[in-house]
Amino acid sequence: MSELIGGLVLNMHAYGAMIRLESGEIASAPAADVSAHRATYERAVTGRKTLQFVRQGPGRHPVVRLAPQIRDDALETQIGDYLKSTQEWEVPDAPPAHERHFLQKKRRAERRA
Repeated sequence: MSELIGGLVLNMHAYGAMIRLESGEIASAPAADVSAHRATYERAVTGRKTLQFVRQGPGRHPVVRLAPQIRDDALETQIGDYLKSTQEWEVPDAPPAHERHFLQKKRRAERRA
């Protein structure tokens, strides 16, 4: 059985990574998982960022893999900044671009039907 648990990446090494879980236990992440998600692990080490891990199976020494990260605040901020910078591209007297695109697709679908 696997469970979701938060943890802090302490360091990365040739055999994977060392993780301190919220429970205080030290766990290891396999090298295959670290190489597949190297950028995320490196950001977590340098930024002391807590990540979500999936604990795999029972055992004396916990083994974890990176769980899918649902929210990344830095990425959300970057997307918001980009969207604010593109607001000036909109034509002031016309509907927003996303609505114009949707209307074009809707009309095209009506013509095909």
